[in-house]
Amino acid sequence: MTYQPTNPYLGPQTPPTQALPRRNMRDLALGPSVPAAAVTGPQAQQTTELARRYELIERLGMPTAASDDFDEMARDMATQAGFLYGFVNLFLEEQTFVGLHQPSADSGYVIVGRTMSRDHGWCPEVMARKKALPLHDVHASPRFSSNHVVDAVGILSYFGAPLIHESGTVLGTVCVIDPEKRPLSEARRLRDIVINAGTQVMDHIARAPIR
Repeated sequence: MTYQPTNPYLGPQTPPTQALPRRNMRDLALGPSVPAAAVTGPQAQQTTELARRYELIERLGMPTAASDDFDEMARDMATQAGFLYGFVNLFLEEQTFVGLHQPSADSGYVIVGRTMSRDHGWCPEVMARKKALPLHDVHASPRFSSNHVVDAVGILSYFGAPLIHESGTVLGTVCVIDPEKRPLSEARRLRDIVINAGTQVMDHIARAPIR
């Protein structure tokens, strides 16, 4: 299925190449850089969750950089959904796309990078609610229509699901995004695709040797 860009950011004349909105990159191998004792309240909880996530990722032997296996899973998920972009996303100090599928560089669509700020996009909502978020039309709800990604990449539909370890720790998300909105009648099928993709990612992680 081919979708023609309807957004000035996605025009075919000059293919833009850019990273998604992001903060300054840090060395992910070092783990969280702010000690939990240094902060209080919600920030302390986020820091504690991040430390727990790093510890689990290290124990599971998961990659924190681009992975061919996760790229393939992102591609399969996007292909099943008929979406242009697919992501396997770890929530580290930045959202880190260890799995990424996107249009080719000469397609005329925005080419995204491997990281994005933790508070951009809709994946933070998926992390907080710990269940799938189906947005067949991001402008259908005022709560989700105001988002930097909409302006930066011209996204009109989003479907995401959490990556939850059996311990209860949420490692990140899988999601698909596209510059075309989808019919509401397709929402359940697309939601199920990303939920199943999340299960496949966690099954793949579980098969890796535990450190």
